[in-house]
Amino acid sequence: MRFYTKQHGYYCRIDLHARQMYTCILGADGEVVYHRNGPTTPEHFLRVIAPYRNDVVVAVECMFTWYWLADLCAREGIPFVLGHALYMKAIHGGKAKNDRIDAHKIAALLRGGLIPMAHVYPPEMRATRDLLRRRCHFTQKRAELLAHIQNTASQYNLAPLGRKIAYKGNRGGVAEHFADPQVRKSIDADLELIDHYDRLLGDIELHIMRTAKVHDPDTLHRLRSVPGIGKILALVILYEVGNIDRFPRVQQFTSYCRLVKAAKESAGKRYGSSGTKIGNAHLKWAFSEAAVLFLRRNEEGQALHARLVRKHGKAKALTVLALRRERQPARPMRAKAAGAARRPAAPSTVAVLLRLLTNGALISVRLLGSISPAHTESLARCRLHWATPASRLR
Repeated sequence: MRFYTKQHGYYCRIDLHARQMYTCILGADGEVVYHRNGPTTPEHFLRVIAPYRNDVVVAVECMFTWYWLADLCAREGIPFVLGHALYMKAIHGGKAKNDRIDAHKIAALLRGGLIPMAHVYPPEMRATRDLLRRRCHFTQKRAELLAHIQNTASQYNLAPLGRKIAYKGNRGGVAEHFADPQVRKSIDADLELIDHYDRLLGDIELHIMRTAKVHDPDTLHRLRSVPGIGKILALVILYEVGNIDRFPRVQQFTSYCRLVKAAKESAGKRYGSSGTKIGNAHLKWAFSEAAVLFLRRNEEGQALHARLVRKHGKAKALTVLALRRERQPARPMRAKAAGAARRPAAPSTVAVLLRLLTNGALISVRLLGSISPAHTESLARCRLHWATPASRLR
């Protein structure tokens, strides 16, 4: 949890809604200088903070309406703090709650350096990230339609369809599988929506891929070279992570991806874990999918998974594998952000993937054994996979 601790002459907290915003401004001594409700417009905001803008900081919660205010503050040169909604809810909870109380409480937290910060995603890639999230939403709806067709067949105790209807070529005659005309009409509606989603998703994916090749083609290409990560997963990781340098340590990145549990302890006793909803759900999904895809037609990965199952159990084995998948994309992204500077990779006992950037070429080295001065003979069992950076392909 990161806190905003810089000192200012005035602290402005806004309880922001779609049509109205409750603004509370505190002085450095804690005195309330402004505390009123008003319309959600740039003109109203600039008029309210005009007497204090020489030394004021503005804070809002990371709800869905903060984009325009963050961009406005960036253009006007006003310090902006995006508060983490879940952390703030735990800190300033009270008996009574309304916009007026919330605005004053969080302004006091901002003044005291106790407001937990969320990441302000850069506007250049923000819209593409939201479009990619919308694409994932449409994919889930398409999967629900496919599941409804299968469930309807089971509901009437019909024979299995016998083919994977996710592919368009296998959907012929599916509606005729059902005798009742009303059920057949329902299945026809599902199939028509699935066909529409197929066309829509193809168009969205093409648009996002073209945009990503403009934003950061080299990182996208390097992400796709990691085993288990394809086109969609690479796009999700690229746009959900953004700037990898905002994570000083690997442990912070792992926690952000929801791949570790936060322990609850007191007086040396452990009471379980918490914070399962804090982090990025999209990255959690991406690395979990990458762990499963990594095992397909991969004998070495399957052997690793079998060892993890024996050690941790079946449920935890994939989580451990997803955590190892998560560490691999971070290396090329961090090296790209640091100007392709090499960073020493932490040794691992099995299935280590090193990302080396040498003269613009990418080398992925997967070791079957451990890396240590005493076991240098493991290097004889390496497999080198060369990939040309995307900048050379254009």
